[in-house]
Amino acid sequence: MIRYTRRQFISLAMAAPVLAGVSCRQLRNADQGSAANRSRIFFVSGGKTALINEDGTGLRYLEFNIPNQSTWQACGFFSDGRRVLFLSMEPRRDGPGKPFNEYYTQTPTHIWVYDLESGRLEEIVTRNRLAVFCTPQLLLNDHRLLVQVVRNKVGQIFSMNLDGSDAREFTRANDGFPYGLSLSPNGTRVAYHLAAGSGYQIWTSNCDGGERKQVAARPGHIYFGPVWSPDGQWLAYEDCEPARDPGHDWADIYIARPDGSEQRALTQGQSMWFAATYGTRLNHGGGSNILAWTRDGALLFPRRRPDSRVPWEFQAQRPDTDHFNREFKPELARGGTEICRLEPRDGSISRLTNSQPPVWDFRASESPNARRIVFCRAVTDGMPAIWNMDPDGRNARELAKGLNSSGADHPRWLPR
Repeated sequence: MIRYTRRQFISLAMAAPVLAGVSCRQLRNADQGSAANRSRIFFVSGGKTALINEDGTGLRYLEFNIPNQSTWQACGFFSDGRRVLFLSMEPRRDGPGKPFNEYYTQTPTHIWVYDLESGRLEEIVTRNRLAVFCTPQLLLNDHRLLVQVVRNKVGQIFSMNLDGSDAREFTRANDGFPYGLSLSPNGTRVAYHLAAGSGYQIWTSNCDGGERKQVAARPGHIYFGPVWSPDGQWLAYEDCEPARDPGHDWADIYIARPDGSEQRALTQGQSMWFAATYGTRLNHGGGSNILAWTRDGALLFPRRRPDSRVPWEFQAQRPDTDHFNREFKPELARGGTEICRLEPRDGSISRLTNSQPPVWDFRASESPNARRIVFCRAVTDGMPAIWNMDPDGRNARELAKGLNSSGADHPRWLPR
């Protein structure tokens, strides 16, 4: 059986934006009138999740009055654009004297559906529960989802009804650790990466796990985060080489057909910021950056400025006890990253952000109406804020610095 690696554990802790603070009545009032024509954004701050309009108005924090839940995470959206899939976790079972890799997945989790309009919160996946630690990975449709089930530190994906019934294996326990799931635009195929003993691989399959196709696999490579093009004809993903980059800071961008054919690199020199890290010595965070397609078939990504070096230096020689394992060295940091638009057809790149002095721009994605791009921006020794800009990079503005200016991350557009 394949057990967790360092990156897999980090993904469990940081893969989805955490949610939590505003009443349903406040949300409804904020969305009246002209707000109906504006796109909205979820983001994370201080263990809570906010909802804000694209123009910076209507900022609210979601609040769930469920006892003994420490964190809430938005994990997906239903087709009505109103109901949101959430994950909550009880207080973590790891801590001093209780190693992360042994105790973290003993933390009880709960899966919910929340209605943004009515405020109704309903727990799901309660029938025939397969493990204490279950996390939603992908909504296949309004009636069925894929869930990561961890038993004895071995992860496996199951397909099941919303109530947890009719659970069926999507992957097998000895396949490796699967995550980073993405549904094709027509809803018939799933792409994901699979962490096996020889490296990370990209696969596609039917929604029941059948008819699997290997898209990318090579020993010593981390192929990560496959995302479908808007027409469903391509997959874009990242390639990190951990032997020369043990902190997984940088990666290159690849595309291929969903059957693995026509694979080609779109960048060289590990030019994409892969493992985002930020913050101060006392308050830091991070998480993997994922590519984002635009509606017209381009890719948005955070490009490394020449000779850039992150302030949080990975400590390869030191045992990883906190699943961050970095030392804050701002005096050695240099450069930064900029949001770029990449055209897969010819490999041309257009720079959308350019700050002086350089900053760290990341997590860019296009709004459903294609009018704005949201992204995060952090200075070398600071926490990120939520920004947005026009599709060509003009009219960039800061939307939110987070709770008490404590930082904000993981912006995500609410579907319309």
